[in-house]
Amino acid sequence: VQLQASGGGLVQAGGSLRLSCVVSGRAMSAYLMGWFLQAPGKEREFVASISGYGGTSYYTDAVKGRFTIFRDNTKNTVYLQMNSLKPEDTAVFYCAARTTYSTRYYARQEDYEYWGQGTLVTVSS
Repeated sequence: VQLQASGGGLVQAGGSLRLSCVVSGRAMSAYLMGWFLQAPGKEREFVASISGYGGTSYYTDAVKGRFTIFRDNTKNTVYLQMNSLKPEDTAVFYCAARTTYSTRYYARQEDYEYWGQGTLVTVSS
């Protein structure tokens, strides 16, 4: 399984970006997908996750109401729509996959088996 994240860039505070992560391998519905971020000098942390068929999603409190995770299994892609971006959102964003049909909450790095390479999001003030 390979994950390829893209969509990062430089944006002004208050702006929007949409990240994408393409998954190759078996049918994408078999994977619960997550997004994590790693800010400079900090640990990687959970942002959002979505179940295999998209019916259940979870968000960290810091992004609720601003970010939306969604997926299109026909395109083998999971997205992270980020609105009202803040300078503190500046980070490398990673997509991750866990082989499960569960709708449980998975927020630890070790919960995920596969990782993309990361895409940098920079929010200027």
